[in-house]
Amino acid sequence: MTALRPERDSGTAGDQGSSYGQSYGDSGAFGGGWDGWYEDSASQGATQVPVDDETVALRVPDPPPVRAPAATPPGEGRAARRKAAKRRHGRRGGSRGPSPVQESDEASKAPLSRVEARRQARARKPGAAVIASRAVGELFITTGVLMLLFVSYQLWWTNVRAQAQADKAASSLQEDWAKGKRNPGVFEPGQGFALLHIPKLDVVVPIAEGIDDEKVLDRGMVGHYAEGALKTAMPDAKTGNFGLAGHRNTHGEPFRYINKLQPGDPIVVETQDEYFVYKMASILPVTSPSNISVLDPVPEQSGFEEPGRYITLTTCTPEFTSKYRMIVWGKMVEERPRSKGKPDALVS
Repeated sequence: MTALRPERDSGTAGDQGSSYGQSYGDSGAFGGGWDGWYEDSASQGATQVPVDDETVALRVPDPPPVRAPAATPPGEGRAARRKAAKRRHGRRGGSRGPSPVQESDEASKAPLSRVEARRQARARKPGAAVIASRAVGELFITTGVLMLLFVSYQLWWTNVRAQAQADKAASSLQEDWAKGKRNPGVFEPGQGFALLHIPKLDVVVPIAEGIDDEKVLDRGMVGHYAEGALKTAMPDAKTGNFGLAGHRNTHGEPFRYINKLQPGDPIVVETQDEYFVYKMASILPVTSPSNISVLDPVPEQSGFEEPGRYITLTTCTPEFTSKYRMIVWGKMVEERPRSKGKPDALVS
């Protein structure tokens, strides 16, 4: 068996041969053993490999050394660490210049000269055009608010107030009848003397003498044409035309829906002593306000051809205007004393 061995420069062949004859256990077999070989190699300038048990077998590597935490200098704590982190963040993001807001703040803090201060004051002061536009805008807003208030007053509040006044007048009239107070036969302007019933329209409204707006019509009542050329008969007259006027819109609007009446629909006038029942006969949708012939004893365009006991209802048209007039006519079909109770038209 041949074994590798290092070559040696010194010694003769006899020496080498004699070394072969030595046993492996002899300390001089390799020139004093392994130790002698290492020493020999070292003396000849060869690289010396340390001999220990760790170079012979596998070994577990030593754990890395634990570094002791750097001691925090006195006086530095959480605040110092935050400052250091901010500095690091600044280094990463690069240098940043001041923002426009900061520049404007710094500029505003700088003192201004008198000239610059006056110039800025004049720039902040609104011009004539701005002031004029503001005034016009405020005028429009004020006008719009006033118009809205007026419309609300006309369409809502006048109805509320007029209906309350009409209800009060009707209650007062019925109380007088219940107490037996006799009508004088001649009524003063604005004095109530009867009640008008239109069952189809669910209308019950007082009838007062005259057609004055302030005393009669604007108070939610129906007015009797009783003056001058417009004077008409009373319901108890043997023949004639009982003419009435009322608002179609606002102020209680008792005649708002008279255009919905059909021939044969009952119209009842209730007085202290009697009920006068009429049946709707015809309608004139539009006519001039000056057409007073509709109030004649035998009204024109009504379809009536001879004297009789008629009723005429007049109101404005179209709605929310007073440009024209609408006319509804009826003919009396029953005169019933109150002592006999209500007529069928008011019972059903």
